[in-house]
Amino acid sequence: MATKEKRLTGVQKSAILFITLGPEASANIIKKLPEREIQKITFEIANMSSVKPEAREQILGEFIQINKAKDYLVEGGIEYARTVLAKALGNSRASEILDKVTEATQQFRPFSIARKADAHQLINVISNEHPQTIALVLCYLQPDKSAQIMAELSEELQSEVAYRIATMSSTSPMVVKEIEKVLDGKLSSVIRTESTLIGGIQPLVEILNQVDRGTERNITDSLEREDAELAEKIRASMFVFEDILSLDDVSIQKILRQVDTNDLALALKGSSQEVQDSIFRNQSKRAAQSLKEDMEFLGPVRLVDVEKAQTEILSIIRRLDDAGEIIMSRGGEDAIII
Repeated sequence: MATKEKRLTGVQKSAILFITLGPEASANIIKKLPEREIQKITFEIANMSSVKPEAREQILGEFIQINKAKDYLVEGGIEYARTVLAKALGNSRASEILDKVTEATQQFRPFSIARKADAHQLINVISNEHPQTIALVLCYLQPDKSAQIMAELSEELQSEVAYRIATMSSTSPMVVKEIEKVLDGKLSSVIRTESTLIGGIQPLVEILNQVDRGTERNITDSLEREDAELAEKIRASMFVFEDILSLDDVSIQKILRQVDTNDLALALKGSSQEVQDSIFRNQSKRAAQSLKEDMEFLGPVRLVDVEKAQTEILSIIRRLDDAGEIIMSRGGEDAIII
């Protein structure tokens, strides 16, 4: 087969997978698919005269990785899946796999056409709607698109919408359907519906991670006045320990000067090799060797202790960020060291 794996369609990959699995295993899977998909896949199978061994191995490996990712998502959510996959495969591959896992489900979510629409068009459509309506719609959009819309809203409306996203736990299917009808008329498109739990801290965090620094500060400061406990939970979720990799060396060195050595050794016991290497690289050879010995001396440690140590270090990072000594990148901005 002359076509390279990276240029294959999803249907072609499915056909190769079924050929690789053999007739018995394939039959048990394919009978559960929609009739239209069965027709597409069987057509591809019928038109494949041969499949290269390397293509079979690559697609089978991708199938196994994607199914593991689905298990991780069910077990602990997207951030848990990202952390586990990143430790095993690296950040880039982990993001690629999660994108593939979520790609199929995203197109069947409510507001799927709105997800394809231009952000500026959506701003014109929803900016005059009730804050609760805007919050609902933003929960279903891609974080970067929601961030663009959030940044265009007035400061007062930003705070109101952000609060409603963070405190939203679920939405009635009838409400979603009604809002879909409104957008259906304004966007002149058909919107599929589904009932699902939406909102909460994580969707807001994903949005805030994409907006500019000024918008982020306005929202978090307003939430602080409205609900200090909620604001703290949001801040804690915005920068996790593995995100140290996104900081430049100068910032990491400033952080290390204020971190307790015992906390650092404990925190690194539960981190990826990439994070450990980043820390070691920003220390003197003697300090790095001493830290490695401390980590070995600790032996097995409890997860709760590791998380506590990481939280202490994250507090230092947030304090340095708030003081302007380091500035974490937001919304595509470059990190700036003052």
